[in-house]
Amino acid sequence: MNKLNVIYEDNHIIVVEKQPNIPSQADKTEDIDMLTIIKEYIKEKYNKPGNVYLGLVHRLDRPVGGIMIFAKTSKAASRLSNQIREKEFKKEYIAVVDGIFKKEKDTLIDYLYKDERHNMSKVVNKDKKNAKKASLDYEVLKYNPIKNLSLVKINLHTGRHHQIRVQLAHSGHSIFGDQKYGTRGQGKQIALWAYKLTINHPITKEQIEFQDFPEPIGTWCILKEDKHKN
Repeated sequence: MNKLNVIYEDNHIIVVEKQPNIPSQADKTEDIDMLTIIKEYIKEKYNKPGNVYLGLVHRLDRPVGGIMIFAKTSKAASRLSNQIREKEFKKEYIAVVDGIFKKEKDTLIDYLYKDERHNMSKVVNKDKKNAKKASLDYEVLKYNPIKNLSLVKINLHTGRHHQIRVQLAHSGHSIFGDQKYGTRGQGKQIALWAYKLTINHPITKEQIEFQDFPEPIGTWCILKEDKHKN
């Protein structure tokens, strides 16, 4: 069985760390995916015969790591999906990006168009057919002047295809290691991580917050560096 980092689990939900390069669900590559890994974990831990129910309520891009929540019952899946629609389901990210920002915090608003053929998105004029509004807040947490890299926190207002990656690249601060939209760190792992998840428990209604950070090695060494003043 694949090693699984379980952050929280009860009878209704399971919160786990998705490692980079593992798909959220099965795709055409037929590589092992998070749904399959967690189903195997539940079958083995609870000695469950037959099929195990597990609801996928949100996704992370394949190269991105971080917190994911899965529903262990259909009722939990339905209620979590409703929280996403009502914007009560909050995901926050950290990223290591190129350069220094002019503003320490700001809101980026663009219109994105998804190119289905090439599985990429791009910033376009808002009048373009099928363009969708994309909005996010960022806040600079640290800056490394030697490497000219910034650690930023990102809060999404919309959930567009490759949104964080495209909007940051368009702003001139592409994510280090982004093979599709980036300019630096080619061949490296993308430095984008879903580090915080806030939900209302689907059964108890209690608000719960989960946090998970990448290991501070490689590009993520910036996590343990002193904060540099701009």
